[in-house]
Amino acid sequence: MFFVATAPLSGTGHINLSPKGLDCFRVLSPARVAYLDVTGSGNETSAHILENGRITFMFCAFDGPPNILRLYGKGYTVLPNTPEWTELASHFTILPATRQIIVADIDLVQTSCGYSVPLYEYTGERDHAIKWAEKKGVEGIEKYKQEKNTQSLDGLPTALSLGK
Repeated sequence: MFFVATAPLSGTGHINLSPKGLDCFRVLSPARVAYLDVTGSGNETSAHILENGRITFMFCAFDGPPNILRLYGKGYTVLPNTPEWTELASHFTILPATRQIIVADIDLVQTSCGYSVPLYEYTGERDHAIKWAEKKGVEGIEKYKQEKNTQSLDGLPTALSLGK
């Protein structure tokens, strides 16, 4: 499990912080990472990084020694049927709910103590997103993305709305 944070440039815009699960995070090189993003009720990450590129990833140790790892960088969205998709998609298991791949070039890595992060026991992944996508079908997911994923809460466009 990890967290992704982005924000619009507007001081009145909404900051986005999203937990991510599944086997979706990859280190592509010493300074580049990516994660497979599944369809959800919003698409804030895509809108924010399209506007300004800023993205932060946070990983917390929930067992063993306490530790927090943050990766700061500039990101971009890669959609299916774009030139970069084929190469990047080869690093992942593409799921029925797959929406896009978020790539980030990391310019700062920071660790902190994590002393206040509680201990948790991992019991498994949820399969809700996969079952939801299978039930909707390809056409249903595409319709949903057009209805719910083409702009941010603050009205910023996403890569889906621009076809990038």
